[in-house]
Order: sequence, then C-alpha cells, then structure tokens
Amino acid sequence: DRDWSAAAASCKVAWRPQVFLNLLNNAAKYTHPGGHIQLKAERQGNDAVVTVTDTGVGIAAEQLPHIFDMFRQVDKSLDMSQGGLGIGLTLVKQLVGMHQGSVQATSAGPGQGSGFSVRLPLVVTTRAHGQAPDVAAAPAASAAPLRILVVDDNCDGADSLAEILALMGNDTRTAYDGQQAVSMASVFRPHVVLLDIGLPKLNGYEAARLIRQQSWSNGVMLIAITGWGQLKDRERTREARFDHHLIKPVDPQALLTLLARLQPGDTTRP
Repeated sequence: DRDWSAAAASCKVAWRPQVFLNLLNNAAKYTHPGGHIQLKAERQGNDAVVTVTDTGVGIAAEQLPHIFDMFRQVDKSLDMSQGGLGIGLTLVKQLVGMHQGSVQATSAGPGQGSGFSVRLPLVVTTRAHGQAPDVAAAPAASAAPLRILVVDDNCDGADSLAEILALMGNDTRTAYDGQQAVSMASVFRPHVVLLDIGLPKLNGYEAARLIRQQSWSNGVMLIAITGWGQLKDRERTREARFDHHLIKPVDPQALLTLLARLQPGDTTRP
C-alpha cells in the first residue's frame, strides 16, 4: 500500500532483499506442507517493520536467546534440518545491524510456529514551504565496490563476513592462514585486507609485513581483526603497518565507517 511504499523508499540505506529472502527461506524450511507463512510490512512511527511469521516447528524458549548465533539450528534432530550451518540468521542480524536496525525472534514454543520482525529506521524530510511532507529517497549503499580479502582461520566466520560484504556490492575473497593470505593478496590485489592475528603458518603480524613489502600494496588498507585490544596489542599492529585495529566480534558500523573512507580510486590498482 501507499504507506508501505513511503516507508520502503525512506530507509537510511538501500534495502537488501537478502535479509527477507533468508527469513522466508528459513520459514519455508521449518514449516510442514500445508502450513502457512505470512509476510507483513508496515510503518510504525519513524520505523519500517517487516515481519515473517509461520506455523512451523517453533523455537524452544531456551533457544530463543541464541537463535541468531552463527551455526545455530532450531533442532538438529528434526528431519527438516538439512545439515546447513545456520549462517542465514546470523547474516540477517548483521545486515540489519549495518542498517542501524534490529531483528527479533518470537515463538510460543515447539510446534507453535515462529516470527521474525525486522525494524529499520526511516528518514523523513520536508518539501519546500507550502508543500506536504515527504520521505527522502534512500541514498546509495556505497559509492563504489571494493576488492576485500577476509582472512581468518575460522573458515565459516571468514566466509560469513565475506558474504555480508559481497551482498553490499563488494568483490570478496577469503583465506584461512597467513601464507594463503599473502599468496592470494598478490594475485587479488585487494583494496582492503581484514586480517586475523592468530593465524596458522604465518600470524597476522608476519602476513601484514610481507604484504607491505610488495610494491602494489601502496594504499591498501590493512585492518587487524583480533580479540586483543590493550595498548601493547595496538602498538604491535601499528608496528606491523596495519592501518586500523578492530576487536572481535567486529562492530559492523565501525567496519562500514572505515570502508567508507576508502574509494577504489584512492588505492594503487594492479
């Protein structure tokens, strides 16, 4: 309806259909044949709210607080749980968070169905004097795509973060140890490297130093991703010529802010 059209047009950033595709696919996966899935979209004050509900297997109360954790499945004993890693809901939460929104799961319990509500803020502007208020068109999500290399020995974590960044329009690759990171970077020539510190074969400091020795690395943004954030840890990353130091779990908005500072034209291309 008209109210929803205005809400959709006024989100702070471009809508990502992947969020709703994941929720709908999840509802279909856990709803028995003959069940029902409902998609509802409405404007609530300054927010757009999209809710996906189903009459499926439901979620136990003790599992609700963890339903967005990476690799969590509703119930691995269910025949509809097809061995997936459960990254879909983690992607939903992180993508919505990047849009300054929130997502909530509800369920009355096993066999009682479930619901997922996505809430995103709206941006409302006013037309020239004498005209009715209207909503602003959503700005572009990013000015230009970046080549981003994600390096982490947690393979599923690296793949998940790379997928999120790819959904934003970037060209991404993953590596799972320090040697692989250096080799892939020399071929891929990334604009950004998200580099875990505790890596096998070569740690993040060693990998960063080897990347910085390459002539093509001038202008490449190296971002350390680590669980350590004390002053001495930050000093070590600076010594290894990292540009930034982020603490795990990475704040999506902090990462977006760093990426927004870098445009492909600012780096040395191959």
